[in-house]
Amino acid sequence: MSAPRAVRWVLPAALVVVWLAIGGFLGPYAGKLGEVTTNEQSSFLPSSAESTQVLERQAAFESDQTTPAIVVWEARDGRITPDQRAAAGQALESLRGAPFIPEAPSPAIPSEDGAALSGVVPVGSDAGEEIGSVIDRVREAAERVPGTSVQVGGPAATQADFSDAFAGIDTLLVLVALGVVLVILLLVYRSVLLPLLIIVGSILALGFASAVAYALADAGVVTVDGQVQGILSILVIGATTDYALLMSARFREELSLGSDRMQAMRTAWRRSAGAILASGGTVAAGLLALLLSDLSNNRALGPVGALGIGCALLSALTYLPAVLVIFGRTAYWPARPHPERPDASRHAVWERIARLIDHHPRRIWAACLIVLLAGAAFMPTLRTDGVPLSETFVGEASSVTAQEALDEHFPGGSGNPAIVITDASALPPVLAAAQRTEGVSGARPRTGEGGQPVVVDGRAIAEVTLSGAADSDAARRTVDRLRGNLHGVAGADALVGGYTAQQVDTQAAAQRDRKVIIPVVLAIIIVILVALLRSVLMPVLLVATVALNYLATLGVAALVFQHLLGFTGTDPSVALYGFVFLVALGVDYNIFLMTRAREESLRHGVRRGVLEGLTATGGVITSAGVVLAATFAALVVIPLSFLVQIAFIVAFGVLMDTLLVRSLLVPALVRDAGPVVWWPGLLYRRGRDAAKPGVRIRETVGRS
Repeated sequence: MSAPRAVRWVLPAALVVVWLAIGGFLGPYAGKLGEVTTNEQSSFLPSSAESTQVLERQAAFESDQTTPAIVVWEARDGRITPDQRAAAGQALESLRGAPFIPEAPSPAIPSEDGAALSGVVPVGSDAGEEIGSVIDRVREAAERVPGTSVQVGGPAATQADFSDAFAGIDTLLVLVALGVVLVILLLVYRSVLLPLLIIVGSILALGFASAVAYALADAGVVTVDGQVQGILSILVIGATTDYALLMSARFREELSLGSDRMQAMRTAWRRSAGAILASGGTVAAGLLALLLSDLSNNRALGPVGALGIGCALLSALTYLPAVLVIFGRTAYWPARPHPERPDASRHAVWERIARLIDHHPRRIWAACLIVLLAGAAFMPTLRTDGVPLSETFVGEASSVTAQEALDEHFPGGSGNPAIVITDASALPPVLAAAQRTEGVSGARPRTGEGGQPVVVDGRAIAEVTLSGAADSDAARRTVDRLRGNLHGVAGADALVGGYTAQQVDTQAAAQRDRKVIIPVVLAIIIVILVALLRSVLMPVLLVATVALNYLATLGVAALVFQHLLGFTGTDPSVALYGFVFLVALGVDYNIFLMTRAREESLRHGVRRGVLEGLTATGGVITSAGVVLAATFAALVVIPLSFLVQIAFIVAFGVLMDTLLVRSLLVPALVRDAGPVVWWPGLLYRRGRDAAKPGVRIRETVGRS
């Protein structure tokens, strides 16, 4: 091998070595990220909300930071006996001084119907990953009461169930996602080596992103929970695969035209990098807009997701080109590209679709709009005011079962009372105002030794039991009334928090976030598209089509959630996450299409150029869409309704965008409208100058 030729191999080899070193040193962080995540829901409340202020001030009233676990005993024979009540008290007392139980449990309190008992066990907030074993210990002690069935609920048990739901997320979710991607790539590309090279690139990018996220979370820069961790894994794997498919498809196309591997990669990189960077930029910018959110987990997803996209871009633009150059045509074995078959990479089905659009553009875009508008018509029926506790987990969860038992035998909000912090001098009128509030079943101060109210720095704390279940609409309305009444007590400076108040504040913050973030994301995407496509009308058209796809997806999701999956509502953040992912990712595929269409239009004219672009990119973009949809669908392995809802919305929306919007609607609109969609750019000016009044331009599709 001559010296100049050897030098040409230095850069690809060096890039592969660097990436393998990154994988070796940073890869393990994909499994370690869970060490710095937190699943305490209190960490993700709106920063300025009243319930957050209550949570912060509540700490002053507790010598040890604790989270309550509520034990519920139900009599199997109808009524609780005195012996059973005594045994329940002994079971609670036996937990005094146990690890991570810093305070004495409460007595066992009977229900008004006499069929159940309940008691509160304070679990130390330092239990961390051990909270599951603490709940198991509480359950084992409670099961010593004969003739009763036992459930353990309350915030501590809910936290334990969240920890169980996210257990193994760093392995199970990633393995499922990678397995799905590998199977799809093997089936679509009928190549053995290429899917493996792409999968390795995804793993390297995920390791890199996880290491950076670990460092940020460990330093306290961001707060990462299991949901953010799961979305990061899916986003990196899906985005890296998508960008890699676009690069590898263009490389294959250049090889099939007879170029040697070095020249083929230079051409492929030059013609693909702009679209890939613009696509990644739209997703990253959309995610960074989440920094404007008032919800901490949304703000965490912004930079964490954006750095994940950055790592995906880095892998697709450096690692993959290097390994493709090294392997050359062998990467596509056994379906290697050959110069004597220059059209081997073009799919006949896309030529037929292009000809169909060429002959009937108006019928096609009209039919697509009817389908999308029909779906969007159901969007207003999607409830985004939160999910009840009974639907938080997919499948059975002990904390949900316990809450149902509490609701049956005790006042609806007894397991999760509203917490009121007020000036101590105004405690009596505050309690009286709370008692008078419609929907309140009882209010009492927190007392210390001698039964006197606990006072810290002139402030007192009270617990208000709501009549309705803490996660119900009735309870949320009661909190609104309670706040109105207590804020009117002179000199009280009363604050209302607790579980239901947190739901109210989270919903209000989510509504505010949608109003602020959605316009910002749209503006960012339009600016990027204007710079990339050098047009004003085309970006508006593309954003309008993906926005309509988003509305239609939410409409379909409303029907599926309510009538097939049994969800009565969605998490307040679902609609915002769906918008960021669907609009940004939907624009991704349109960027891939329209950058190629612009390239072809400069040679063949706008009407033929868009159809040539569709023919050239249809296969790879459809494959990318299917891969991304399947990757997000892997989120269903985590048994949480929030992630199941996100999985459906993104997977279904990406498929509809890929198969309907990008494949039919956009090409048909551009084909029908002609050069005007590129106003005021070069393509518009060329079309205006070349057009002849009264003459319809007919162009042949499928032949260069």
